[in-house]
Amino acid sequence: MNMLNVLAVPAFTDNYIWLICNEEKDNLCRRAAIVDPGDAEPVIDALSELSITPTAILITHHHSDHVGGVSILAERYSIPVYGPAREHIAGITHPLRDGDHIILPGKNIKFNIMDVPGHTAGHIAYHGHGTLFCGDTLFGAGSGRLFEGTAAQMHHSLKKIAGLPKTTLVYCAHEYTLANLRFAMRVEPDNPDIRARMLEAERCWAHGQATVPSTLELELRTNPFLRCNVPEVIEAAENFSGKRLASEEQVFTVIRYWKDSLD
Repeated sequence: MNMLNVLAVPAFTDNYIWLICNEEKDNLCRRAAIVDPGDAEPVIDALSELSITPTAILITHHHSDHVGGVSILAERYSIPVYGPAREHIAGITHPLRDGDHIILPGKNIKFNIMDVPGHTAGHIAYHGHGTLFCGDTLFGAGSGRLFEGTAAQMHHSLKKIAGLPKTTLVYCAHEYTLANLRFAMRVEPDNPDIRARMLEAERCWAHGQATVPSTLELELRTNPFLRCNVPEVIEAAENFSGKRLASEEQVFTVIRYWKDSLD
């Protein structure tokens, strides 16, 4: 399995647009697929500055900060656009469903498609080569809000992700890690892994460095939305809700509501 070279293109206030290099020469990225281009301008600037030729666009869901630059980029470079079949997104040339796979040109990079509804009804993720591009489903130490899907759907989606290899690099679409860790500390104030991750995230923030990608292993140790079976998280959720919770799904629902009430 060849590891991927992935470049970050910051956009808006806290978005990341990812460039997946699928052809390199002299250790420099020459061709790349674009993930969730909410804005065309920073992508065009990055491609020009780094002399990269785009080969495809990969979309996880329909929100404007993920698709706003698609039409301009697709027309400018005449490249295919992959995206969720269950969402209405203008410009998609290759609609994708759970279990599908795509192969990018160049290094024959293959991604398996996962349906991960919750944040939106038709949200998908791209998994392959030890990486996961998950849009707004899973964040550093957090998860996406439930705009269209249900808590049950999101919990199921996160359980699917949790079943991937622990070494998987998680490329989410926003720099939310530090704020999410502050909430994680509320849920598990005695978790040493959360405290250590908080210190590292603060160091990254102070130096203008990204806190993502993370590993799935780190998320499993520090992300309350992936820890709904952990006694300390269950106890915190029950204390917040004032009632006994009979399932992981109920714990997740309370944790999600708790986080939303603070934002």
